[in-house]
Amino acid sequence: MKTTVVKDDASSSRWSALWRNRDFMLLWSGQTISSLGTGITQTAYPLLVWDISHSAALVGLVGGLGTLPYLFLSLVVGALIDRWDRKRVMIVCDLGRTLNLVSVFAALLLGHLTVVQIGINALTEGIFYVFFNLAEVSCLPRVVSKAQLPLATSQNEATMGTTALLGPLLGGALYSLFQFIPFLADAISYGVSVVTLSFIRVRFQKERQRSERKLLTDIREGLSWLWHQPLILYIAFLTGGLNFLTAGLIPILLVLVKQQHGSSLLYGTILTIGGIGGIIGSLLGAPIQKRFRFGPVIIWTVGIEALLFPLYAVVPNPLLLGVVSAGIFVTGPIYNVVQFSYRLSLIPDELQGRVNSVFRLLAFGFQPLGWALTGLLIQWLQVVPTILILSAWGLFLALLTAINPHVLKAGRRVNESGVDL
Repeated sequence: MKTTVVKDDASSSRWSALWRNRDFMLLWSGQTISSLGTGITQTAYPLLVWDISHSAALVGLVGGLGTLPYLFLSLVVGALIDRWDRKRVMIVCDLGRTLNLVSVFAALLLGHLTVVQIGINALTEGIFYVFFNLAEVSCLPRVVSKAQLPLATSQNEATMGTTALLGPLLGGALYSLFQFIPFLADAISYGVSVVTLSFIRVRFQKERQRSERKLLTDIREGLSWLWHQPLILYIAFLTGGLNFLTAGLIPILLVLVKQQHGSSLLYGTILTIGGIGGIIGSLLGAPIQKRFRFGPVIIWTVGIEALLFPLYAVVPNPLLLGVVSAGIFVTGPIYNVVQFSYRLSLIPDELQGRVNSVFRLLAFGFQPLGWALTGLLIQWLQVVPTILILSAWGLFLALLTAINPHVLKAGRRVNESGVDL
């Protein structure tokens, strides 16, 4: 009994220390509001494209444009992030994203918005996201200690789960009220993020001398580090394969709802039900990361997602679509907490931007293809055959992960010294 009390006290102490970390709480609170705004517009964008075009292919294409910049910019941006002031990059990106959304808001008010402009706005948002996201990921080990990384990651995942819960519901409701309101709300959320970032005191990178090396040399160093880490390299490809699978969820759910004559609010409600699963997964992430070895957690989360995905083809009503989504969304935060905290603990600070850029190139580079291909398959084959094709891909990933020797041999966690336990 004594051992249990000590463990609980230690866990409570770590949570308390994290909540007393002023800089992390500023970073977290700003991103919470910003993520909520993003969840609102991520719901509104597909609805807007559908209402203008009634084309699943265009819904997929516009969604793909939003994730395309990772494919082309990730390596270069990662090297730049290790040279530039990360906080300044994040502030500039949020200011740019604010102006980008204001242009959507203005075009809607004037009645001149087209799918072409929406595509350009999605691409612009994606470019800013690459810079911001790599800077944010790279700065987290500077804002919290290695011991706090799983807790901080779990809290971030809880935020994502909450925004996945509230964002679609608000997005569907606000869009039903006035089409421009979701974009105005997201623009305001980016402004809040700028303010909170401005008050953070800690430097987002160590002091380092001005680099005289060529950018290509820096990129090669990040590639080389990841290449010699076979487990992390496989997880990068696995994450990319899973993102390819889940990128198709939005056009799939949208078409399923519209085929059953569902409203924009119902579409948002389904995503909100799914968000409940995301919150549950985020709460389970840190305890599971602490108690279980890396390999079994990764294998089980991928396997559960692969088994649940085919159910989209057979559920009889829209609300059950939300239940299936909730089951899938439980696995995502657990997977992310385990692999993210493991990965960040191993990467040296001076390589964070470059290595994470390579990792995320592989992890997010398949999303544009997932969006676009899913939309095209729905247009060509209808939605149920598309679900079955994607389900086969998910089962293949689950099998490949279950037999991967590096996943099977991976340790429990990484300690303060970066040593696998």
